Amino acid sequence: MDDISLMTVFVAVGDRLSFAGAARQLDLSAAAVTRAIQTLEQRRGTPLLVRSSRRVTLSEAGGRYLEDARTILRLLADAEARAVGVNAAPQGLLRVTAPVMFGRLFIVPGIADYLQRYPEMAVSATFVDRNVNLIDEGFDIAVRIGQLPDSGMKALKVGQVGRWAFASPEYLEKYGIPQHPLDLHQHRIIATDVSSSQSILRFGSRESPISVKLKSVFGVTGSDAAIAAALQGVGIIHLPVYQVKDQVANGALVPILREYSGESLPIHLLHRESRFGSSKVRNFIDLIADRLRAEPSLH
Repeated sequence: MDDISLMTVFVAVGDRLSFAGAARQLDLSAAAVTRAIQTLEQRRGTPLLVRSSRRVTLSEAGGRYLEDARTILRLLADAEARAVGVNAAPQGLLRVTAPVMFGRLFIVPGIADYLQRYPEMAVSATFVDRNVNLIDEGFDIAVRIGQLPDSGMKALKVGQVGRWAFASPEYLEKYGIPQHPLDLHQHRIIATDVSSSQSILRFGSRESPISVKLKSVFGVTGSDAAIAAALQGVGIIHLPVYQVKDQVANGALVPILREYSGESLPIHLLHRESRFGSSKVRNFIDLIADRLRAEPSLH
């Protein structure tokens, strides 16, 4: 194999930490994958993978080489795409990640639109409520809500979202409407963090923050379940506005303490493309950006 072919095999193994998985992806035999890695390590003069009877991990040199190899292969793919023509129909696999509920509400409809426009494409979407590492985990695009740390990633702002407190009309009729965040000490709180019996709710601006440490009456994993509990009158939730837009619109939930809601958090599309960018990524970003910027609950 030439160096590019060896590099392709190494990236497949490094992404999955599995020789068998890489063999299935590349339609090669396990023996061929093993020989390719051995050849690559011999040419580089250093172990890139650490093998044991139960697992495969990257060596320190292998971790650095994996990142460089991904970049080289992506640049080659970009060069090929430009040679074919920037207007060529995108094809291949696009890997996308977003927060769970944001993905369900906004990204899935966008993916459906994207696949209808570009039938040669396939999309793998992972929705998790944590910040993934695009390079280490092999994603093309991520939706990130919140302030961005300095990084080498490209970022496009597509909206912003506030975080408010909400309760059902029945709950407010029974327990009253809090007028200040400190009044929440007298109320029943629904938390989306089950790792602690207490919640810290933050209100106010960056210049005048108000943090209230509250004991929750109900802790549950996931915003969907917390919203369901609030609809039953269990207590007050504190969530991003977009997550309850439908319930607020039909009057099932009522926003409270809005004057203390503080600053909105930015929403970005994060990607790791070169300055030219592949058509599959560029077209997806354009489509999703237009859809999100047109969504009233994200502004």
